[in-house]
Amino acid sequence: MAAKRVLLLCGDYMEDYEAMVPFQALQAYGVSVDAACPGKKVGDACRTAVHQPTGHQTYAESKGHNFALNASFDELDVPAYDGLVIPGGHAPEYLAMDEKVLDLVRKFSESKKPIASVCHGQLILAAAGVVRNRKCTAYPAVKPVMVAAGAKWEEADTMAKCVVDGNLFTAAAYDGHPEFISLFVQALGGTVTGSDKRILFLCGDYMEDYEVMVPFQSLQALGCHVDAVCPDKSAGDKCATAIHDFEGDQTYSEKPGHDFPLNASFDGVDFSSYDALVIPGGRAPEYLALDDRVLRLAKGFMDGGKPVASICHGQQILSAAGVLQGRKCTAYPAVKLNVVLAGATWLEPDPIHRCFTDGNLVTGAAWPAHPEFVSQLMALLGVKVSFA
Repeated sequence: MAAKRVLLLCGDYMEDYEAMVPFQALQAYGVSVDAACPGKKVGDACRTAVHQPTGHQTYAESKGHNFALNASFDELDVPAYDGLVIPGGHAPEYLAMDEKVLDLVRKFSESKKPIASVCHGQLILAAAGVVRNRKCTAYPAVKPVMVAAGAKWEEADTMAKCVVDGNLFTAAAYDGHPEFISLFVQALGGTVTGSDKRILFLCGDYMEDYEVMVPFQSLQALGCHVDAVCPDKSAGDKCATAIHDFEGDQTYSEKPGHDFPLNASFDGVDFSSYDALVIPGGRAPEYLALDDRVLRLAKGFMDGGKPVASICHGQQILSAAGVLQGRKCTAYPAVKLNVVLAGATWLEPDPIHRCFTDGNLVTGAAWPAHPEFVSQLMALLGVKVSFA
């Protein structure tokens, strides 16, 4: 059957995770995803916003990544798509006043195609008049609008809350991505096999924001058990992340990202109980590569022939662990020296979204490579998504 095709409805200051995680996760599963924004065209970018609770009465906001669009809004053909995804953030506040946007949403609703909306994205659904007598949830602050629009409001007891009503899938926040994306994939006719896998993420402060959350939630959405650990931290602790982006300078810029919650403790981790290891990039690998406990862990996975997926600067850890001798791999270009001195054959990441598999090792150069990165790890693990 022809590959599924989905539309991601974008706007400036949509929430960073709520755009990129479903965008790249669905691509990793073999779904074609077009990202479009009113008033913009292919090659333009949308600014994103990092929203997260910081102990105050409402969430904090800071600047996120620049999100590159791959479709032009004025050229969209609704019948060509199998589903619609609406991220939250600030963007829905003004997109809900755009008649072209509302007409597009109504067309998806009338055709009974799956619509997945998260957080503040439901403001658009309310403005389009497609939630009357429909069960749904959203970020709590959106409740008054949803109730006024005639929705059957379901309270979000946790920010991972998801609600399904026919072709409508709503979630309270990005915490719910694993279930949210899984339900959407099922609605597209997708079936997941081989997902009984246990995967370990090796985390550290100022790892790259996308490089931890995108593969983490992508694998969870498939039904895999995923643990995230960090040396000297325990389950329930958090790691600060960094947003690395290119903004016209000679190298990437860095901004604060989301705080990433760990769900397991580093002490006592037994690599033999896991099927694979994932190493995000960012700045964390610079100092994690100096930790003998981390190097033993990485060496244990590599020597055991278990899948290891490392991206960007993560290969600094593999280089320090002495496990790249005779292997073929790539990394962020600035890490080439580490890789070559470790005895590996360097594979040029051209274009930057290229990933390579050599035996049990998957390597990528940067977060634009996530669709290939996750897909190649899935292949090593025997996890498959098939669409009817």
